[in-house]
Amino acid sequence: QLQASGGGLVQAGGSLRLSCRVSGSGFTIEDLAWYRQPPGKQRELVATLSSGSTTNIAMAVQGLSTISYDNAERTLFLQMNSLKPEDTAVYFCNVRWRYYGRTSLRDAWGRGTQVTVSS
Repeated sequence: QLQASGGGLVQAGGSLRLSCRVSGSGFTIEDLAWYRQPPGKQRELVATLSSGSTTNIAMAVQGLSTISYDNAERTLFLQMNSLKPEDTAVYFCNVRWRYYGRTSLRDAWGRGTQVTVSS
C-alpha cells in the first residue's frame, strides 16, 4: 500500500517535498517512480529510481527535482525546487515490486497528491 503526501499550493519559485510511504511485507521493491498528471493531460513520468540506485529525471524537471528513497523509513521522496505553474498536476507515486521468490513484477500506485503552483 502506498500513501502519498506533501502536495499543496505554492507560489512560483517555491519548493515542495512529496512523500510516499510504502507499507506491507513479503515483497521486494524493484523500481520506484513519480508520475504526474496535469489538468486535461495524460499522466507523465517525472522521475525513476531503480533498485540499483540509478535515477532518471524527466527533461522538464531536470536540475530542479530529486528523487530519493529512505530505506529505513520505507518512504519515497520527490524534492521539487523552483516550481513553475506548469508543474501544477496531481502527483502519483509508483512502486514496481515482486513477492519474495517470485519473478513476476507488479505495480502499485499511490492515490495521488495535488500540487498547485500559482504565478
